Amino acid sequence: MNEEKEFAFEKKLRPLPRWIFMSRWLQAPLYIGLIVAQGVYVWQFWMELAHLISMMKDKDLTETALMLVVLGLIDVVMISNLLVMVIVGGWETFVSRLDLQNHPDEPEWLSHVNAGVLKVKLATAIIGISSIHLLKTFINASAYDEKTLIWQTLIHVTFVLSAISIAYTEKIIASTYHKKHE
Repeated sequence: MNEEKEFAFEKKLRPLPRWIFMSRWLQAPLYIGLIVAQGVYVWQFWMELAHLISMMKDKDLTETALMLVVLGLIDVVMISNLLVMVIVGGWETFVSRLDLQNHPDEPEWLSHVNAGVLKVKLATAIIGISSIHLLKTFINASAYDEKTLIWQTLIHVTFVLSAISIAYTEKIIASTYHKKHE
């Protein structure tokens, strides 16, 4: 039934608008590429975990080294989570519906995702990833010069301020939209 509606909808479109609308499918290879990139991150995670286990066997593991490796694992997981948000949220928002309603594994956030919500979620995820990198740098601060520490901190603060700006802008847009439709 849903396919019949879609076919009827597409049949009503003139050729140029139909081609423009169908062009969204050009993004499909990009999302498939991100899925491959996520596979690379899974591989990276297992390599880091194997490295951690081998360090434990050799008893060469200081508390700082353990913390740095674990933060590296967390970093890989957070980047992988970011990829999931981009792949699933982007596909749902820009390409085609996934039709996951009532699926037990449907992400909670997917039911109300749009381009604005996706931007805020991505900005928040980037802050989390940046925080992990900054923490790794500070734990191992003696390995970095002062200029690097300052620049990494400034970049992180820029991410935070950007995310706040994006979230505030989205809040204004959403409240304006709701006022217009009341």
